[in-house]
Amino acid sequence: MDVDLSYGLSEIAIPAGSKQSLDMLFYIGPKELKTLKLAGYDLNKALDFGFFDFFAKPMLISLNWINSYIHSYGWSIIILTVTIKLLLYPLSLKSFKSMKELQKIQPLMKEIQAKYKDDKSRLNQELMKLYSEHKVNPMGGCLPMLLQIPILFALYRIFLSAIELRHTPFHIVGTWLPDLSAKDPYYITPILMGLSWFIQQKMTPMGGDPAQQKMMLFMPVIFTIFFLNFPSGLVIYWLVSNVLSIAQQAYINRVHTI
Repeated sequence: MDVDLSYGLSEIAIPAGSKQSLDMLFYIGPKELKTLKLAGYDLNKALDFGFFDFFAKPMLISLNWINSYIHSYGWSIIILTVTIKLLLYPLSLKSFKSMKELQKIQPLMKEIQAKYKDDKSRLNQELMKLYSEHKVNPMGGCLPMLLQIPILFALYRIFLSAIELRHTPFHIVGTWLPDLSAKDPYYITPILMGLSWFIQQKMTPMGGDPAQQKMMLFMPVIFTIFFLNFPSGLVIYWLVSNVLSIAQQAYINRVHTI
């Protein structure tokens, strides 16, 4: 059991030969956000999620609120993932359109690259001009991924620090996941996460840069290795997010023709 004990005092001048008494209040209990808030004295500040604290606490509050109705943090994570995916859908659609438009101008890009292959400065100028004329952002496809980064870091800190999730099982198939704050003991979820991410990447339109294409295809392998020892709750979030992305991409490919 981890115990944190700290206190701070302002400087007090005590004359020689005199006495000074101080009254102190101590909180002894779990670092549970709801309990800390009820105790008062700004004790909720004792629960610190680091740099992404401003983002992690609202997410933990949302998880706790969902769990208060369905009584399963595993399903609460899934519902939270669906909610986040719906909120990010407009950006995902915009990213898809940007990547499709980038594919359309690939022949023009190759012409420019061949024409100015010995003049890097002019090459970049002409490419920027082409992007501007066609209203294409070459990095537009990365926006949804970039927005996921603070969410991932916030959830990572939550699963490491929030006592609500400590030793919390997810009874989806027996006791397969006995602790959402610990790694998947059978490594099933991270492997499924990697496979789903690979499928998602294959369905997503890519730009013409071969180096970027290779990097995007290798990312599922690299992240799968990283996620092997990550909290299983975090892996569930990313796995469900990938599955939703696959369904979303299939829908966009069928409905939205560019």
